[in-house]
Amino acid sequence: MTTTSPSVPSPVSTPASSKAPGTDNRPGRVLAAVLAAQFMALLDVFIVNVAAPTIRTDLHASGAGLQLVIAGYTITYAVLLITGARLGERLGHRRVYLAGLALFTVASLACGLSQSTGQLIAFRLAQGAGSALLIPQVLSLIQRTFTGEARVRALGAYSAVLATGAAAGQVLGGVLVSADLFGAGWRPVFLVNVPVGVVLLALAARVLPADSAPPAGRARGLDLPGLVLLGASVSLFTVPLVLGEQKGWPLWTWLCLAACAVLFALFCGYESRLAGRGGAPLISPRLLRAPGMGGAVFRLAAIMAVNAGFLFVLTLHMQGGLGYSALRAGLTFAPTAVLFGVVGLTWRRWPRSVQPALVPGGFALTAVASLAVGLLLRDGRDVGVWLYVAFVAAGIGMSLGFSPVLTRALATVRPEDAADASGLLATVTQLGQVTGVSVFGALFLGRLESQGTPGAYSSADALLVCTYALAAVAALGAVSGLVRMRR
Repeated sequence: MTTTSPSVPSPVSTPASSKAPGTDNRPGRVLAAVLAAQFMALLDVFIVNVAAPTIRTDLHASGAGLQLVIAGYTITYAVLLITGARLGERLGHRRVYLAGLALFTVASLACGLSQSTGQLIAFRLAQGAGSALLIPQVLSLIQRTFTGEARVRALGAYSAVLATGAAAGQVLGGVLVSADLFGAGWRPVFLVNVPVGVVLLALAARVLPADSAPPAGRARGLDLPGLVLLGASVSLFTVPLVLGEQKGWPLWTWLCLAACAVLFALFCGYESRLAGRGGAPLISPRLLRAPGMGGAVFRLAAIMAVNAGFLFVLTLHMQGGLGYSALRAGLTFAPTAVLFGVVGLTWRRWPRSVQPALVPGGFALTAVASLAVGLLLRDGRDVGVWLYVAFVAAGIGMSLGFSPVLTRALATVRPEDAADASGLLATVTQLGQVTGVSVFGALFLGRLESQGTPGAYSSADALLVCTYALAAVAALGAVSGLVRMRR
């Protein structure tokens, strides 16, 4: 990154008179409300994986149907994130946040009461739409509510929530499915969101700052052509990545990816021409030209792909190769999640002399930790304490590759571009996770199948190949960070 930590710009000011009657928008309570909802929405990406076998048995779901139950949430979530950010800017972050949280809560109830695979797929799509409305408002509300060092601390907490969502989802999913509460089987993994969502709706309605109208001349349209082009290109990217491995990568998956590249090029061209005519593009070219934004987008995508791929392939190895239960596998990742969160909250207090090296150093540490995990587990057995040391190093490295990048990227954004930046960075984060699970998951499963009969040793061999790939991606991130630091 830069050789000095950039100053953080002030968010869009909100007049004191804009405080709604009956609201209590103290910053700490605002942060608690938005991050709790963020955590709940992220949890839902991972919690369903553990319940998948039970869902399949109870609803007699086909393989394709089960894939759509798991993937439907991710697909609509990724496709609609940019739109959610623009709606927040146009209609008000508080209003859209509450609408997204309400939709997510109602959809969770409907998922838990579903009586068929088709119903569950439809309500999972609705859940993803609710998250797409909700999540972009989190960063925007942080931008509005906090300034200076307080904003940096808030973004550190945001990073910690992102880190713990994956591990917590697997742990909580294992607990709820194993408990079989009231004989409900898989349904509590969805129904648990309902009381939490209701409480958060009541809290958010009280503590979130009231929306104020955009200044004259700043109210922008939705850019429907851009929305269609971007939505189509993201769909054509996420659907084959999510479903391709299970389907054996048929021709249609490759055609979709090729069409994605074409539509994304058309989207970029259209957005540039629209901005040149004085219109309001979905993603402002000015945002993409902000100092270091392009590199930050690459590094965020890379570290989230490594993070998601690391967790996913290790979960497969631990449960399939080492015979861990879902609960034990989830708990094994606790050191990674805890250290990711701790570092995300404290890195700004580290010595100023080391600040420029944090990002490349974090990526390099992630590469070393990934390789260490693969080598430690290469014999197909549990190696004890050294594995946890490697997990600690992975948590520190991935946090350093994420938290400073996110904070400094937002520091370069003008207040009027906060909504666009929130949507863009949230989308990049989500697409990075989808890519990591799909690419590294396909590599692991493909290598496992090539070994013949599955077992602890063949699973370990597949894991070792994946850790080489994970380390290579992390090394690219380190190089990118070094280039930025030298500039």
